[in-house]
Amino acid sequence: QVQFVESGGGSVQAGDSLRLSCAASGLTSASYTMGWFRQAPGKEREFVGLIIGGGSATDYADSVKGRFTISRDNAKNTVYLQMNNLKPEDTAVYYCAATSNYYANLPDWYKYWGRGTQVIVSS
Repeated sequence: QVQFVESGGGSVQAGDSLRLSCAASGLTSASYTMGWFRQAPGKEREFVGLIIGGGSATDYADSVKGRFTISRDNAKNTVYLQMNNLKPEDTAVYYCAATSNYYANLPDWYKYWGRGTQVIVSS
């Protein structure tokens, strides 16, 4: 059974940093392209970034480029989302997900999802 557990969310002030973790079980996350998405209240789930399966290449949404960094620790079967200089508009529930596609920035292309972790950024 595939399972992702996100952690590291919380309530912070604008300008602060958080590191989210996505611990995988039931699959080898290194073999999958792992994506991070977020969903704010009343809004659609949106792409944040991804790390390509089998490698370390990453891509990010323009809204987070230069502030967020995705990495993975294959030994721990865990993917991370380092978020710096957080802004109130980053407030959302953050999800990690896995796809067998090489590159995918739409939620529908991802098969496995975690339950999410809440991030609240106050000004």
